[in-house]
Amino acid sequence: MSEEARIPVLVVEDETAIRSGLCDVLAFHGYEPTGVERGDDGLAVGLSGDHALVLLDLMLPGMSGFDVCEKLRESQPALPILMLTARGSEEDVLRGFRCGADDYVTKPFSIAELMARVEALLRRSGRLEKPEEQSEPFAFGTWTVDPEALVARGNEKECVLTRREIDVLVALAAQTGRIVSRRSLLAEVWGYPDPDRVETRTIDMHVAKLRKKLDGESGSLIETVRGEGYRYSG
Repeated sequence: MSEEARIPVLVVEDETAIRSGLCDVLAFHGYEPTGVERGDDGLAVGLSGDHALVLLDLMLPGMSGFDVCEKLRESQPALPILMLTARGSEEDVLRGFRCGADDYVTKPFSIAELMARVEALLRRSGRLEKPEEQSEPFAFGTWTVDPEALVARGNEKECVLTRREIDVLVALAAQTGRIVSRRSLLAEVWGYPDPDRVETRTIDMHVAKLRKKLDGESGSLIETVRGEGYRYSG
């Protein structure tokens, strides 16, 4: 990555050693990192800057990472946000996704894993390469999904969806009746170059959110095939 093409990344982390290490790693890989210690300062910098991605710790002085994430998401809906958490509990991860986070890594994490997540989010957002996206409305169960408007309409209701949720539905609908593995979703939707080396519950969390939004009393539109992946039967 050339000096002119350096991509700005905001790092909000209160532990000095971790913050410095993250900034050093990002700089080494050709990014332009800005490190911030406090949550409230991180929010101010995030709102005033043109960052391509935010690495956000959850436990911060001044303002929690959850609150920072929520306010950044309200102001910048397309900004990729990667949570850094020492907890890794399902409750924290789900709360982070509800606040608008795109993905998470649990401390301690490897540099390879972190950079894979960073690069995947940047590819997905178009800062590394422009992905092809489904743009025409399509049916998913009784819903009509509109990728341009980021909504699903049906049953006299309208559900707001994230771009990532849309992409998951696109991948499942394209293989109606067939099992779509977690590995293929990691590669196709998240853009991981080597999904076999990545351990993450991100897909499960996104499917859980989609089920909560789309499923009715008739059962789940997205079937879990234990040990294999997911299937949409149409």
